[in-house]
Amino acid sequence: QNMVKNTERWIQSQQYRKWDLRCLKLQPLSPVPSDIEISRAQRPKAVDVLAKEIGLLTDEIEIYGQTKAKVRLSLLERLKDQPDGKYVLVAGITPTPLGEGKSTVTIGLVQALTAHLNINSFACLRQPSQGPTFGVKGGAAGGGYAQVIPMEEFNLHLTGDIHAITAANNLLAAAIDARILHENTQSDKALYNRLVPVVNGVRGFSAIQLARLRRLGINKTDPGTLTEEEISRFVRLDIDPSTITWQRVVDTNDRFLRKITVGQANTEKGFVRQAQFDIAVASEIMAILALATSLQDMKERLGKMVVANDKKGEPVTAEDLGVTGALAVLMKDAIKPTLMQTLEGTPVFVHAGPFANIAHGNSSVLADKIALKLVGEKGFVVTEAGFGADIGMEKFFNIKCRASGLVPSVVVLVATVRALKMHGGGPNVTAGAPLKKEYTEENLQLVADGCCNLQKQIQITQLFGVPVVVALNVFKTDSPAEVDLVCKIAKQSGAFDAVPCNHWSAGGRGAVKLAQAVEKAANQKNSFKYLYSLELPIVEKIRIIAQKVYGAQDIELSPAAQSQVDCYTRQGFGNLPICMAKTHLSLSHQPERKGVPAGFILPISDVRASIGAGFIYPLVGTVSAV
Repeated sequence: QNMVKNTERWIQSQQYRKWDLRCLKLQPLSPVPSDIEISRAQRPKAVDVLAKEIGLLTDEIEIYGQTKAKVRLSLLERLKDQPDGKYVLVAGITPTPLGEGKSTVTIGLVQALTAHLNINSFACLRQPSQGPTFGVKGGAAGGGYAQVIPMEEFNLHLTGDIHAITAANNLLAAAIDARILHENTQSDKALYNRLVPVVNGVRGFSAIQLARLRRLGINKTDPGTLTEEEISRFVRLDIDPSTITWQRVVDTNDRFLRKITVGQANTEKGFVRQAQFDIAVASEIMAILALATSLQDMKERLGKMVVANDKKGEPVTAEDLGVTGALAVLMKDAIKPTLMQTLEGTPVFVHAGPFANIAHGNSSVLADKIALKLVGEKGFVVTEAGFGADIGMEKFFNIKCRASGLVPSVVVLVATVRALKMHGGGPNVTAGAPLKKEYTEENLQLVADGCCNLQKQIQITQLFGVPVVVALNVFKTDSPAEVDLVCKIAKQSGAFDAVPCNHWSAGGRGAVKLAQAVEKAANQKNSFKYLYSLELPIVEKIRIIAQKVYGAQDIELSPAAQSQVDCYTRQGFGNLPICMAKTHLSLSHQPERKGVPAGFILPISDVRASIGAGFIYPLVGTVSAV
């Protein structure tokens, strides 16, 4: 009888249940106050209360202050038999420099689902970089009455994940230069004594050193039995300084660090080389955090990171440098997603923040996987891909879904009237400058002409076989006729539905129709497929993305790019997915070309690899990673 009762309890615990969630009341004001005023006017629930409401156990959270908590990965083991919820991706049309409100739509949608339709839902967002936060673009907490709160906590530091990435990245950069210095100034014997010191009269290899010996084909475990030739191969990585691809990082837009010289102190004995700082979120470690499926997977990926080539042209990895364990220890807390809440008290995971133009632009696989278990079979997890669908969404499908094995149910494609007017031939939009009258007065012709970009992004979504709902993010300057025209054209172009949204001014109530459309679309037949096979050659995969997604006539590789492709293919990295690094302001490589450019040749200036993250990234035109 006890066994039967226990089994019944276990079955009940695995079944879908609606959360007993106390939503926070919103009283929207008109005119809408500033984002920071709205955020500060709402008192968030204590995060331990929220955690309990959504089914987290006390020992599954680590609380940071009153409003943030890390969630432990042990939860995935506890809920492994629970069916996943529906998986929704929010993408967008090609944006203006002001952004088109994908984060706001993501938050508005989950507020509508949970606070107004009583459906379990989770938002999964990226952590913002301090670069854009202190720049013109600002933070990424959403806006108006569709925000993550507290806004300052979300936009600044959070739980220190980006700082952990910075520390791990720069530890590896320091290890590279230190290793080159020591190899340049010491004999094989001196290096061996430092790498394998005598401790209490005993000399022994560490596990990471034994692994390196095996990779070198040296099957010995006693340090005293290595020949002089074997010692030399073991201690010398022989890094070619001209091939170092691993840069130092800082999470600030500090333009004077884009090109620097290192090694000028006398102690560095004349080992001077040119280097640079990238922005912290461009680090491969950030991409690894976003794509890892467990702590062990993250550690393995960290070890595989290629930082340079040796003088024979073979790849040198973090594992070769012996720092994999140190990097994993620095990242041990960063791998846990951070739980926060929306203005209406619904749950949000904030985790990882790779840029979408120079990385894959999506929040973490782990946050999505945990959220899908927590919402249950009838719930929804809404995540966001950076920039337009041609960039963030393409990478979500071809890179993130391959890493996670998850299949999306619906794509929500965000558009704004002002962005469509820009694509229809409207004047340039400059961040920080007042909008021209074309954007603030009714102009149906500009809107109609600009809908070509929306139609193209709908077609891109359809390449992957997933239903698409268009969310028109309404601004006060949009006329009813403009809104109706966009929705009509979107439906005629193959969207499952097109819905005007007012969540910015009304909170979740303003996105209820969108939530209902998404719920219906999630029940449609889904024939999800990847765009290309991994077995294809690197150049062919790049060509497929350029032609089918961007609309290019063809691609053109520079001699340097072709040389890198040949090198990566020879090194055995040819079967990785592609992560295109290109401007987000146009479907082409030229930011000023709006709408749907045609007949262009896409120039590939360089090709690089993030082997730990698991992708090849071609640089398109003049795009920069700093």
